Amino acid sequence: MVEQITKGIKISVSTDFNGSSYRNNRLYYIFAYHITIENNSSQTVQLKERYWNIYDSLQKIEIVTGEGVIGQTPLLRPSETYSYSSGCFLESTIGAMKGYYLMIDVHTLEEFKVYIPTFQLIIPTLSN
Repeated sequence: MVEQITKGIKISVSTDFNGSSYRNNRLYYIFAYHITIENNSSQTVQLKERYWNIYDSLQKIEIVTGEGVIGQTPLLRPSETYSYSSGCFLESTIGAMKGYYLMIDVHTLEEFKVYIPTFQLIIPTLSN
């Protein structure tokens, strides 16, 4: 598990390898990632947007942006947590992801970035 804290917001990430699959006659490796966002600040914040850099050792960097996560824009009061899982497909057995969430302090309306630490996506046989 990797973790990072930005302005009192703690991001924890763990990953799983979920096998491989063919799509459009190409082999892909399937990875899941599980994220917990913990509000250790004294402010109520809301996650507005996400920004991801997805690195595949055989491909260029894929950038993914959009509103919220998994269709939600969670509101976190002090000491609250929010967890979700998502995934990605890589053409290689090794990759990585990193990024940030755009958050807003709901009282001051200040927007700020909460950084997601770089995490590795590696099939288990390569990490032994």
